[in-house]
Amino acid sequence: MTERLRRPGIWLLSAIIVVYCVLGVLYAVYTPPWQAPDEPTHYNYVRYLVEERRLPVMQPGDYPAAYLEEIKAAKFPPEMSIEPLRFAFWHPPLYYLLLVPFYLLFGGALIPLRLFSVACGAGLLIVAYGLARRLFPRRESLALGVVSLVAFIPQHLAMNAAVNNDALADLLLAGVMWGLVSWVMEENQENRVNPGEWRKLVLISVLMGLGLLTKASTLISVPLAIIALLLRRKWRDVRAVVSLLLPALLLALPWMVRNVMVYGGLDVFGWGRHAAVVTGQPRTAEWIALYGPGNVLRWGLITTFQSFWAQFGWMAVPIDQRIYLTLALFCGLVGVGFVLYLRRIWRERPLLEDKGRQRAAGLLVIWLVLPGASWLWYNVTFVQHQGRYWFPALIPIALFFALGWWEALRKENARWLAVVLLIGCVAAIMGGLLSGRLSKTLVALTGGMAALLAGQSFLDTRFRLAAFALPYLGLVALAFICPFVFIVPYL
Repeated sequence: MTERLRRPGIWLLSAIIVVYCVLGVLYAVYTPPWQAPDEPTHYNYVRYLVEERRLPVMQPGDYPAAYLEEIKAAKFPPEMSIEPLRFAFWHPPLYYLLLVPFYLLFGGALIPLRLFSVACGAGLLIVAYGLARRLFPRRESLALGVVSLVAFIPQHLAMNAAVNNDALADLLLAGVMWGLVSWVMEENQENRVNPGEWRKLVLISVLMGLGLLTKASTLISVPLAIIALLLRRKWRDVRAVVSLLLPALLLALPWMVRNVMVYGGLDVFGWGRHAAVVTGQPRTAEWIALYGPGNVLRWGLITTFQSFWAQFGWMAVPIDQRIYLTLALFCGLVGVGFVLYLRRIWRERPLLEDKGRQRAAGLLVIWLVLPGASWLWYNVTFVQHQGRYWFPALIPIALFFALGWWEALRKENARWLAVVLLIGCVAAIMGGLLSGRLSKTLVALTGGMAALLAGQSFLDTRFRLAAFALPYLGLVALAFICPFVFIVPYL
């Protein structure tokens, strides 16, 4: 692609990052202290490092369940100390160690610590863009769509504007995946890695090790790295295996040995101690016994969906239900579009002959599946219906979202999708009139989406870009209003 064509994309990327940073500062400033999930305990970790000058050890009593509910209900008034909240003390230390200089420089002020997470989120946007361009080098608009979704989901903004190790962990995991995806797409057929490959694999491994020193959610990078070795057929190449896995192990090993020495047994990640201490947390088995499996499943799916997009504070402040309905309908449309994309790719055989892209696609699917499996595994034991647990896979989600929306806008697809939506609009009107409960929002949404698709299908191809940008611009608007309409008034 020529420099003339690439330059506008760089400017648009820069604009997205600037808008993200402005929004991140707004969320950091306007979100009341401690009104982000687990923020007090992450802050206490940093304070402990400064005051005690040693790593913390999670102890019984660090999760005072009754006091936590009390202080949340009171909205964290100054007279109620956050000091007893120490249930993040089992986490790896890298994120907190990086915050120590900011804590000392600004006297423990909260907002500068929050802004460090905002900066990590800005780095994630650059990685998301690079990864998307590596996969689709001629699809600038697709890469910008990926970056926009990652940047402007209000819940993701809220989490990136809090003292929380998620932002750094997601950045490091994305860096690992950018490297792995690029590596599996290469067509080097040599039996052994060359010096250039060796350096790349070592760098990926270092990022992997730093991730393991940041948060356990990055542990999925290890099986992904092993799968990359299998995809590249390098599992028998000792040099490749050692280059990709050994530096990460060496970086994480001191932390794992320390955990075994402190917590005993084989508790290398501190999970056993965490499970033993967090005894007051709601358990899934208890909820099923009280409310039934159907209700628990329904609540879990709805809450996860809503909190993926926007549910602020400690899951206490959802946004307007009409916005959730809009997001749900649009996600359904995008899902249909993605199925149509897969169908078209299957028919266009030449695209399937790109072995490098096939390997990358497999890696992306597994990247998406593993956080989902982690969310499911966590919810089997604890009631944790939080959409933010899917954020480690936000880049592949954003990529599939952009592909699905772009495919839905293809003229041959947009026309019949518009007809389906129009039928849905008529059905909503008829059903509402018969039941006496007409949903004006549903009618407006289905009718509006049908009109958008129908209109776009008859316009020049260049207007497809404008239609493609609409949902991302809507997310920007939603992200701007959330601090002032939902966060400040209710928290």
